Amino acid sequence: MSTTSFEALACPLDGDPLECRDGAWRCPAGHSFDIARQGYVHLLPVQNKRSRDPGDSKEMVAARRRFLEAGHYRPIAEAVGRAVLAEAPAGGTLSCLDAGCGEGFYLRALRELASVATESETAQGGAATLSLLGVDISKWAVLAAAKREKAATWVVGTNAHLPVQAESLDRVLCLFGFPVYPEFARVLRPGGELLLVEAGPDHLRELREIIYPSLKPPREDDEAAPEGFTRRPAETLRYTIALEGAEPIADLLAMTPHLHRASAEGREKAAALTSLTLTVDVRLTRLVRE
Repeated sequence: MSTTSFEALACPLDGDPLECRDGAWRCPAGHSFDIARQGYVHLLPVQNKRSRDPGDSKEMVAARRRFLEAGHYRPIAEAVGRAVLAEAPAGGTLSCLDAGCGEGFYLRALRELASVATESETAQGGAATLSLLGVDISKWAVLAAAKREKAATWVVGTNAHLPVQAESLDRVLCLFGFPVYPEFARVLRPGGELLLVEAGPDHLRELREIIYPSLKPPREDDEAAPEGFTRRPAETLRYTIALEGAEPIADLLAMTPHLHRASAEGREKAAALTSLTLTVDVRLTRLVRE
């Protein structure tokens, strides 16, 4: 299965289709967005920023890269990849967006999984071409992603106003992120799928028990599908990981919201750890665009 970049981008200022030529993305109205030398494009207008440098910092991106490249979340990436490629249309192009792509780990894993598909598997229903798009509000994350993976389109943008043409995607990934269902429904083709990965009640429980005085009760699952979607059966993935040394523990904390939610005392307790065995407990939900 071959891989290609995604081209159905939309102007973040007027929503018109963008065309890539002469090192920039341009719309019919004349708006132009240069492609950086690393290969990404910035499509986040200043009026859509909530701060001067939104999203993950350079340090947080580096921490996430080290943690993910150590393989701790590889089973999650493989489960997501299988779900993306399942029931892919034969002989066509499967377009996939990672909404909140970070430094690109999951799209790289998807590309690797697609590349090992056999010819017989492709003939039996796999897509001939995989078209990849990663969007993140952090320029540092997109920069890191673009440096590592050239067989994708990388965009600095926001999920609240995706710079993507309507009904141009077959799959949208939202992994440990904040889903914007109306936008995801807009960019998905009818019959396309939204794949969510969300933390389960025991996800990283051992770390949370250390950094918080008490744990909040798990939220009740909402089985109702968002407007415009039909829910498919969910998959639960549960396993344990062992972190040895202070650095991977610090990296994990830095790449999660717990870094900012924990008190100074909680962060000090985490910093004192030299080993930690953790439960990974996530739920993979598939929602079909009606």
